[in-house]
Amino acid sequence: MSKVTCDMAMSIDGYVAGFNQRFDAPFGDGVEGVLHRWMFEAAEENADELRRITEAGAYIMGRNMFTPGRGEWDPEWTGWWGAEPPYHGPVFVLTHFPRESVEKEGGTTFHFVTGGMGEAFERAKAAAGDRSISITGGAATVNQFLAAGLIDELRLHVAPVMLGQGERLFDGVGRTEWQVVEARHTGFVTHVTYARTPA
Repeated sequence: MSKVTCDMAMSIDGYVAGFNQRFDAPFGDGVEGVLHRWMFEAAEENADELRRITEAGAYIMGRNMFTPGRGEWDPEWTGWWGAEPPYHGPVFVLTHFPRESVEKEGGTTFHFVTGGMGEAFERAKAAAGDRSISITGGAATVNQFLAAGLIDELRLHVAPVMLGQGERLFDGVGRTEWQVVEARHTGFVTHVTYARTPA
């Protein structure tokens, strides 16, 4: 069975996005550039982590990761990432509103799943084959998969900032046991990899 991973950039106090996410502020108020600075200003220093983020065979994300829009789809909107998103594989987007798949350059295709987390997970497993499945966010989607015990490896990228409010990782997850697999830091971020302890 495919290993299920999750990479999340977060603040010291556990927030992965601010409130009021919108088209001109995809991560919400007070967050733009703060949590992801290491990806752009120190990409070479963090190359191993950046590579691992996009090496899965299939991806699952919540609708809010794909767009800040609500309700029926705007057919002109095809994601934040331009013509060639970084995934280079199938991405299953959780949504309540049906939409035809969106195929992008570089091998990324967004599939819109209305049947919930279980359907998205089964489709991702079938698509990934022997490769891993990545749960890419946002916080609510990751928390659902954590609460269900479906994430095998959790890779946190902690920026040296406290946000005090926003969309928080781990809310409603409950008690789970993890083992530290790897930890290292650079000037902009601390990378910690955890493996879920078998029940």
